[in-house]
Amino acid sequence: MADNIDAKEIKLTAKDFASDQDVRWCPGCGNYSILAQVQRSFPDIGVKKENIVWVSGIGCSSRFPYYMNTYGFHGIHGRAPAIATGLKIARPDLSVWVATGDGDLLSIGGNHFIHACRKNIDLKVLLFNNRIYGLTKGQYSPTSEKGKITKSTPYGSVDYPFNPISLALGAEATFVARTIDREPKHMQEIIKRAAAHKGFAFVEVFQNCNIFNDGAYSLLTEKETKADNVVVLEHGKPLVFGKDNSKGIKLDGFKPVVVDLNDGRNSINDLWVHDDHDESPARAFILSQFTETPGLPTPIGVFRAIVKETYDEGIQTQIQRITEKKGKGDLKSLLYSGGTWEVN
Repeated sequence: MADNIDAKEIKLTAKDFASDQDVRWCPGCGNYSILAQVQRSFPDIGVKKENIVWVSGIGCSSRFPYYMNTYGFHGIHGRAPAIATGLKIARPDLSVWVATGDGDLLSIGGNHFIHACRKNIDLKVLLFNNRIYGLTKGQYSPTSEKGKITKSTPYGSVDYPFNPISLALGAEATFVARTIDREPKHMQEIIKRAAAHKGFAFVEVFQNCNIFNDGAYSLLTEKETKADNVVVLEHGKPLVFGKDNSKGIKLDGFKPVVVDLNDGRNSINDLWVHDDHDESPARAFILSQFTETPGLPTPIGVFRAIVKETYDEGIQTQIQRITEKKGKGDLKSLLYSGGTWEVN
């Protein structure tokens, strides 16, 4: 992580992270909440502003670097993870963040994403998932549900969507989490945990596009329905949800089962206790599939948070070891070493 701030030296506020640029998202867009929670969280992550960089690709989400009073890089479509990787390797002292959308990251950027996950590069990736292409005016995206009617699929999409959490877990990301634009305090907690994680941190944010996909997550955000449709993951605590916390989830082998805690047959001691430090991704993967299973609530929180050497650490260690053994390299000698030939 970048150099920590001396608390006695300076105390930053959310305003310190707001740029002088006019925010040009549509009124009511969920991106405003994400921006606000990042700006409110960053004074507490202990990193100097000049050591923070935001990288983005193309899309509504990718305007994010303009609105943060930090360094930023607006890249090309889908390439933000690759650009961020190069930056982190060249400058491992920096705190490198990626702002991206479901189309940007999971379509043309999908290959870069899975390799950043598997390499465990010390990047923090925020996925703004509104399940639609918003910037290009409402085509279906890699996370749109099957049967989605859009301008590009007037009779309904026949594609099966990606599950971003499952994808990140399958690619061995060391920190995987989800939050919702309408849950500001929860989002701040997740952002801070991602910032503190040493390694690749992936945060999916369910974000409403009120112009082209309004209400995509209404079951999870409306007061009347969210209690019965959302379960909050907390390390070391049982999976409890529902109005008055009247429901719980047990694990029958590999099968999650919803139980009634007021029926006299089940108690809180019978429930699945969440462990986000579990080295095996198996249970985290089961949790990620809740969204695909009717009758199960959608999990938000940290699915997995484990520690292992990062790619950038590995490179720095290797450079140091070889330099100590062979001395500093010489570019000209390298270019003229090994097999050479002449073309007449």
